[in-house]
Amino acid sequence: MVMALLMVGITIFAQERNRKQQGNQMEQFTPEQRSELQVKKLTLELDLNESQQRDIKAFIADKNAKMEAHRTAMKAMKEKGSKPTSDEHFAMKSKMLDEQIATKKRMEKILNPKQLEKWNDLKGNRQGKGPGKHQGDCTEDCHGNQQGRHQGKDKVK
Repeated sequence: MVMALLMVGITIFAQERNRKQQGNQMEQFTPEQRSELQVKKLTLELDLNESQQRDIKAFIADKNAKMEAHRTAMKAMKEKGSKPTSDEHFAMKSKMLDEQIATKKRMEKILNPKQLEKWNDLKGNRQGKGPGKHQGDCTEDCHGNQQGRHQGKDKVK
């Protein structure tokens, strides 16, 4: 039993380390390189034509620039040791949701209905990943306890 617990712990640790390494790999690229890789990945996943690729590339470059500016601001705030106030936190959340709405509208203009449906599916799958997130019809947590979880969202049945 001790060996089984030890193996589970090692497996979880290794998975977490792999996730962190994958995130760090993208950070080592320039913003232009990251944008290019994202466009290529979407081209493969959604079968984008050349016009769509140009539109998506401009959109991703703009989005990445905004994210980088936000990341820099948050890093500076963290280094100062200050935390956002409740109003600042609300403003950040509101801005993030506005960006998501704008992203959805822009993608609706660029993609055809079939591509848009696939993009929504891909986006949903990405949001379900990460530490502590469960995918699929998961009704038990990692320890077998009933949680009523579905796709990483905490909902009690």
